[in-house]
Amino acid sequence: MSLTLVGLIGIGAMFVLLILGVPIAFAMALTGAVGLWILEGPGPALAHTLLIPWDEGRSFVFVTIPLFVLMGQLVFQTGLASDLYAGVRTWIGKVPGGMAITSVVACASFGAVTGSSIATVATMGAIVMPEMRRYKYHPRLATGALAASGTLGILIPPSLIFIFYGVMTETSIGALFIAGILPGILTAAMFSAIILIRCVVTPSLGPPGPGATWHERWTSTMGLLPILALFLLVIGGIYGGIFTPTEAAGVGCTGVLVTAALRRRLTKLAMSKALEETALISAMIFAIIVGGYLVARFLAITGLTQSLVTMLVGMELGRVPFLVLLVLLYLALGAMVDVFGMLVLTIPFLMPVVRELGIDPVWFGVFVVVMAELALVTPPIGANVFVIRRTAPEVPMGDIFMGVLPFVGGEMVVIALLIAFPEIALWLPGKMG
Repeated sequence: MSLTLVGLIGIGAMFVLLILGVPIAFAMALTGAVGLWILEGPGPALAHTLLIPWDEGRSFVFVTIPLFVLMGQLVFQTGLASDLYAGVRTWIGKVPGGMAITSVVACASFGAVTGSSIATVATMGAIVMPEMRRYKYHPRLATGALAASGTLGILIPPSLIFIFYGVMTETSIGALFIAGILPGILTAAMFSAIILIRCVVTPSLGPPGPGATWHERWTSTMGLLPILALFLLVIGGIYGGIFTPTEAAGVGCTGVLVTAALRRRLTKLAMSKALEETALISAMIFAIIVGGYLVARFLAITGLTQSLVTMLVGMELGRVPFLVLLVLLYLALGAMVDVFGMLVLTIPFLMPVVRELGIDPVWFGVFVVVMAELALVTPPIGANVFVIRRTAPEVPMGDIFMGVLPFVGGEMVVIALLIAFPEIALWLPGKMG
C-alpha cells in the first residue's frame, strides 16, 4: 500500500469520526497518532504525541489567546457590554430597522474587545433579542441579523482566528489585526445597508425603535467610552509599534479590570465566571492546535501534502480562479467542521500554493477569516445559528438560516471586493509603525 493511499485513508477516517460527532481536536489527534504509529511504529508515534504539545505550548505568542479571551469575558461578565448596546441604540435606534442595525454596530464594537464570534452572539443575543421582540421585528430579520453580525467578532481585531492563523503560518499577528480593520468596517456597513434597505422597502420587517433626547444620547455615550478607549489603546499600540500583540492583550485586560473596578462591577462572581470560561475556551483552542499539528505531521510523512500542492500548482489556475476554488471549498467545509478545524485542515496544504502564486500571507489571512465568517452561518452546523437558537427558541432553525441568507450574499460581495482590490486589507498594515 502506497503512503499516499495511507494518507487518504487517514483523512477518510478523520471525517468519519467528525460525522460521528467526535470533537475536531480529538478526531485530528487520534488520526495523527494512529497514522504515525502505523507508519513509524509505537516509539516515534509516542514521541511525536508527547513532544508536539511541549514544543508548541512553549510558544510565547500563545499567551495572547487566553489574555484576549479573558478581556472579552471580563467585558461580558461585568456588564460593560450592556452599556455598549445602550449607547449605540440611542443614536440609531429610531431609523427603520434601527434595533437590528444597532445589533450590527454593537456586535462589531464588542468584537473589538472579545475576538470571539460565539461570545459576541451569545452576549448581544441575550441583550438585543428581547428588545426586537418588544418592537415586533420579524423573527427572520432579528435572528438573521444577530447571527450574521456575530461573525464580526472574529474579523475586527483582536481576533482569536487571526492569532491562530498567525501561529500556523508564522505571519505577523499585529499586521493581521490591522489588516482586519477596514474589511470589518466594510462588512458592518454592508450588513447595516442590507437591513436599512429591506426595512425601508418593507417597514413591517423592522419598525423604528425608541427615540432619545440629546441628553440621553450624550449620557448613554459615556458607556461607550471604555470600549472605545480599550480598542484605541490595544490596536493603536500595535499599529504604532508600541506593543506586541501579547503585550497589548495584557494591557487590554488591565484596562477592563480598572474600568470594571471603578464602576464597582468587579465582583467575585464575575471574576470567577470570566476565569472559568477563559480556561475552557483556551484549553479547547490549544487542543485543536495540538491535534492539527499531529495530523499535519502524519500527512507530511505520507507525502499527501506535497502531492496536493504539486497538483494545485500544476493546474496553473492563476490567482483569481484559485481563490474562487477556495471559496467553494470553504463553503463545503463550513457545513462539516468548525472554524478552527477548517484552518487546521486546509492551511498546511494551501500556504505553499499561496506563496507560489505570490499571494500576500496577510491578505490571505483576511480572506480565510472572512470565509470562516460564512462558515459560522452555513448549514447544517452554523455555530452562530445554534447559539441564536438558544436565545430565541421560538424561532425555527430553518427561519434563522433563511434570515441569514441576505447577509451571506452581502458577505460574498465583500469577498469579491477583497479579491478585486487587495489594498482594502493591505493599506493599513503598510502604514504600520
